[in-house]
Parts: sequence; structure tokens; C-alpha cells
Amino acid sequence: MSIEVLYQDHDLIAINKPADLLSVPGRGPDKQDCAWRRVQQQFPTARVVHRLDYATSGILLFALHLDAQRGLNQAFQQRLTDKHYIAEVSGQLQADEGSVDLPLRCDWENRPLQIVDFEQGKQALTHWRKLNDTAEGSRVRLHPITGRSHQLRVHMLALGHPIIGDRFYGHERCKAAADRLLLHAEALQLPHPITGKPLQLFTASPF
Repeated sequence: MSIEVLYQDHDLIAINKPADLLSVPGRGPDKQDCAWRRVQQQFPTARVVHRLDYATSGILLFALHLDAQRGLNQAFQQRLTDKHYIAEVSGQLQADEGSVDLPLRCDWENRPLQIVDFEQGKQALTHWRKLNDTAEGSRVRLHPITGRSHQLRVHMLALGHPIIGDRFYGHERCKAAADRLLLHAEALQLPHPITGKPLQLFTASPF
């Protein structure tokens, strides 16, 4: 199956990952189809750098050699990346913008779900801005400062506004309002792993 390539050079490739596709293989033969394997069909040296949730669409990077992988990993670890997501949430937000600063950890009895935990959770910070209201709720731009698993989904839930189509955290009306999670990684800026020059990537939200 083909993958939409957003950018490529000798060092890295950026794709637009479809919703409901694993970033990397999971356990079991039914979880081997993933973005990484599809990219490897055309770029056999592709190496994993970061991941998007199965249900999330948008920008996903792969390194094409070890030095590029090291450089990209360093950019993510040192938070030299600037990224934002587009989402539609259930219920109309009253404020125009805000932040959610709530620590998260895995809910081990209900994996892969994540929960807020002030004692054992890792710091997680998300800035958000309302773009407009919709029939079901609000369209928002989400700017994660940290990169915890399910961070945006749990933080929006904590506000009382789960992301529409969220099969893990949404209420029944929220789940029924869309046939996919309305969360898309729209923009990513980071230093090029080899040249150090700013690299700006963008792919418009499909919803």
C-alpha cells in the first residue's frame, strides 16, 4: 500500500500517516502492517525516530541512516521540535485558549490507556487554542510541549472535552460523532539532523 511522502532527501523522509495505521509493528501477525514497513518497501534503510498513535494521522518522520537517526532523536529528546495538531473536541470550549499541565502514566490494568497521576505520573504540558466552534463542539490547535503517550487525548478529556471519535476516552456520543479520531499532526519544525538548518513540514488536516 502506498504512503503519501511529504518530504525526502538523502537523510530523512516525512510521510502523512493515515489514521488507523500503526507507526511500528505490534505483537502478533495481525499487527505487522505499519507505516514503517510501508516506508521500507520504497526506502529499505528507513529507521524509526518517533511515533504517532494508531488512531492519529499526520506527519511522521523516519531517518534514512544512523547519523540522521541520532540527530533526529536528539532533537526530540532536547525538545528542539515545534509541532502542533488539529483536533475537534466534544462540547464547545468556553475559553479561547489555555494550558493543561497534568502528569500522566500508564494505567497498567487497562493498557494502553493513560491516566493522570500526581504521584507517579511524568510531567505533561499541552497548550491549546480554540479555532472555532462546530456543531459537535470546538476545533482546536494543540501544541504539546512534552510527548507523553495519549497526552493530547487525556488532556482534552481532563478539560471535559474528549476528542471526537476517541474510542478509548470518549463518551458514546463522542464516539458516534465520527468514524475516526479527529486528531491530526499538522505541522512540525525542527533542525535538519545533518545540516542543522530549520526544516518545516506541513500537511493540512483532512477533517
